[in-house]
Amino acid sequence: MKIKFCGAARTVTGSSHLLSLDDGFKILMDCGLYQGHKDEYDDFNKAWEFDPASIDVLILSHAHIDHSGRIPKLVNDGFKGQIICTHATRDLCAIMLLDSAYIQERDADYENRRAYRKGKPKVEPLYAVEDIPNTMRHFVAIDYNKPFKIRDDVELRFLDAGHILGSATVNLKINVAHRGDVHIGFTGDLGRPNRPILNDPVPMIQADYLISESTYGGRFHDQAPHESERLLSIIQRTCVDHKGKLIIPSFSVGRTQEIVYMLDKLESAGSLPKIPVYVDSPLAVNATEVFRAHPECFDAEIHRYMLQDANPFGFNRLHYIRKVEESKKINHSKEPAIIISASGMAQAGRIKHHLYNNIENPQNTILMVGYCAPQTIGGRLRAGAKTIRMFGEEKMVKAKVEIMDSFSAHGDHNEMLAFLEKQDRKTLRKLFLVHGDIERQKDFALALKAKGFDRIEIPVLGQEYKI
Repeated sequence: MKIKFCGAARTVTGSSHLLSLDDGFKILMDCGLYQGHKDEYDDFNKAWEFDPASIDVLILSHAHIDHSGRIPKLVNDGFKGQIICTHATRDLCAIMLLDSAYIQERDADYENRRAYRKGKPKVEPLYAVEDIPNTMRHFVAIDYNKPFKIRDDVELRFLDAGHILGSATVNLKINVAHRGDVHIGFTGDLGRPNRPILNDPVPMIQADYLISESTYGGRFHDQAPHESERLLSIIQRTCVDHKGKLIIPSFSVGRTQEIVYMLDKLESAGSLPKIPVYVDSPLAVNATEVFRAHPECFDAEIHRYMLQDANPFGFNRLHYIRKVEESKKINHSKEPAIIISASGMAQAGRIKHHLYNNIENPQNTILMVGYCAPQTIGGRLRAGAKTIRMFGEEKMVKAKVEIMDSFSAHGDHNEMLAFLEKQDRKTLRKLFLVHGDIERQKDFALALKAKGFDRIEIPVLGQEYKI
């Protein structure tokens, strides 16, 4: 067998890993879109490290676009197999891939207007809205912790990764001639214990070969007990004391619902100032409906809360915005407000317009609530950039930038280490680190070695290993 690393190799986006069995059967784990600087991601997203038509089955760990976003192109380019995921992941992909297609079309239209003025050739979107229905026909949803036979000698089991709704670790048992059962694991993205809404990550089945994310290697999150108080203090200072706007770039799936749930609890406790809260993202609105449809993914805490508040994602001053006209109204409003908008890395979507119109006002605050790739607008804001270029204009960063990594859906250094420590080092023959910037991976590898993991690889894009 061979494993080839076709994405998220020494970077945190474009997840894709190809497992080729001895008889040529090919299993792709994730098929993510590279999100980052345009010059870098264009070539990656348009090209493949394999022939899409040769892939027999795709296993999808979760619905985030950096793990699922190239699936429509995979189908368009010849893939004909099943896409296996959890039920919630399928439902989220139905809306997220549609949203991604819309963004592809809109970005292509924008580029073509510029190209026309400069006499350059027309560009095509990576895929279109009309491609999504055919893509979704390939999806097959299965339950957590139920063995699923991909074929007679290949068994798949999903275990809850606790990262976003429907996220799963991939646990494969492959019967190999003259070797017996070989266990191959893929963490996908690991969540965090004791976080709101979702269940804690479930320990993986013991693996012989394990592919692990490493996003927060060497980095540590703020701890949860203080996050409500800090969020409330930021709201008070920005919206009450300074009469400004609190603008939160947030992933539409997971992060937005967690923030809304926290605000809902503050409102129920009578602590939230009487200001409007806007969730300005059609995808987030749709994703929240998917959340409501999958309470089987919720933990005991939110189930108890729902006994007193049947709708943990809604209160009187919370407004879900779908229409562009409504978005423009709050975008240009001078009134204090909390605006939660996508995308989380601020690289696309309505959040760019909110930032463009509000970033130069020192009364406002931009609250970053999770990881952003360094090249993105969000990444540059996190790094303390003094100016940000948006829509062809250089904008001064006069708004206060705050960072709250306690909201992160990714396990931090210690949380990932605690998760992997449940694996028997003697049985684990190789540990591959993916989905992390190289410095984060090096830090994490050192910590793993100190814990007795001595067979660690950090693959580069396109690297292949015999296993």
